Amino acid sequence: MDGESKSDVLKRLAYVEGHLAAVRRMIEDDTYCVDVLKQMYAVRRGIEKAESRVLDGHLHHCVLEAVGEGRQEEVFGELLELYAMKDR
Repeated sequence: MDGESKSDVLKRLAYVEGHLAAVRRMIEDDTYCVDVLKQMYAVRRGIEKAESRVLDGHLHHCVLEAVGEGRQEEVFGELLELYAMKDR
């Protein structure tokens, strides 16, 4: 992963950690459910954005490198596995 992507992903994960800790506190404090759900949505979106950035980096760096080395079948299998996991 390039340095810019790595930095962005780490920032997003720190954001997620903060929101997740807030969700825990909200539940402990019996906060109104809608407010808790809004924070949980923010956690999920943060993870999805980080995941998207990692995948983008993988496609633009690792996959291109592997194809250049003649490992198309291996890479294609890995990508299919990732998409199958997403549907579970």
